[in-house]
Amino acid sequence: MRKFIFCVTLLSCAVKIWAQAEPTSYHIAVNKFKTFYNSNQPDSVYSMFSPDMKQALPLDVFKTTTTQLKSQLGNLNKTEFVKYNQPLGIYKAIFQNDAFLLNIALNAKNQFTGLRLTPNASNITFNNTLDPSLVETPVTIKTLVGTISGTLTTPKDVSGKIPVVIIIPGTGPIDRDGNSTTGLNTNMYKLLAEALGKSGIASVRYDRRMVGQSTGNQKESELRFEDNVDDVVSIIDLLTSDARFSKIVIAGHSEGALVGMLATTDEPIKGFISLEGAGYPGEKILTDQMKNQPQYMADGIKNILDSLKRGKINPNVDPQLYSIARPSVQFYMMSWCRYDPTQVIRKLRMPILLIQGTTDLQVTVDNGQKLKSAKSSAYLMLIRGMNYVLKTAPADKEANLATYKQPDLPLNTEMVTDIVDFIQKLK
Repeated sequence: MRKFIFCVTLLSCAVKIWAQAEPTSYHIAVNKFKTFYNSNQPDSVYSMFSPDMKQALPLDVFKTTTTQLKSQLGNLNKTEFVKYNQPLGIYKAIFQNDAFLLNIALNAKNQFTGLRLTPNASNITFNNTLDPSLVETPVTIKTLVGTISGTLTTPKDVSGKIPVVIIIPGTGPIDRDGNSTTGLNTNMYKLLAEALGKSGIASVRYDRRMVGQSTGNQKESELRFEDNVDDVVSIIDLLTSDARFSKIVIAGHSEGALVGMLATTDEPIKGFISLEGAGYPGEKILTDQMKNQPQYMADGIKNILDSLKRGKINPNVDPQLYSIARPSVQFYMMSWCRYDPTQVIRKLRMPILLIQGTTDLQVTVDNGQKLKSAKSSAYLMLIRGMNYVLKTAPADKEANLATYKQPDLPLNTEMVTDIVDFIQKLK
């Protein structure tokens, strides 16, 4: 894998101290956005986009998305400045029906180069509720196309070197805490980091490219699966040179498990943990997801996948499939579908722990069993009653999915115990 050149900034002071004051240009831009949004003028918002933003997001798509957003959230009643860390400005956006974080970035012409919502604005505490035995430090990694933003969690009282775990997020726009603008509000990665910290294990969790506070000038159509791998390699390089850590362990969730496998192939990793990782290539995963959908959607995905096999993008995407297979994301899909997790895991030479919940509605038990069959030396732990978001949940679909919006629900304790035991036994 190619490695990006980067520099790292570690800041130990509190957010409110190191964050910069609100720039006037950002204050004006947010107020304009609020006015245009509430007045049902998505065209006016779109006129504030930079050329690159307009190329990546067509006007008709933006108008449709904005209309759907307003039908769900209602008017934007209030925006409150939270912090500014160039080039990202973050605001608490209080809508009629919910609250989010509004993340914006502007260029020198005061045009939007970034505009996205992230969850949990109603519970913003900036670590005020962090366990007193832990310390969280911002981590910034510069790449050739932008910045990866993350959080290092360590025990406050440390004697000697300690292990550190890289927590790799799963599928879609999931941020470092395990939440997304698509309805996921779990705090699963934040809870995992805290559980590890209480057991004397450090961790780094981060926002994927174009998610949360990670910024860049890369277009969606330019994203490839290998970019995720390169970012993990950069984090590994950072931690390898940090004298505080005795060993590095990878923990990848869902799609992040495959990312982690690829990133560890040539790196000094002492242990690998797959959390609800898929055992099948992307093509089968997407096809299986369509089995319970209308036939026209299944046929649509099949046509797209057939095109991708031939190395061609399919521009004819049904609106119902746009969120997962729009033309600009098909390059990413093509690069992802090249990999078979069972082939990749066979190349790993470190101890492996496979965690699989029995009530996971998205990554079923056979995925963990397939990975185990491909790598007989791996430890497969079937966690009874654990679901996709690493929490205890029944098999009933409605009750299971309800845990996807319960950020205060604790992680499955058996899973946490298995992970800690695995890490502590590594040499």
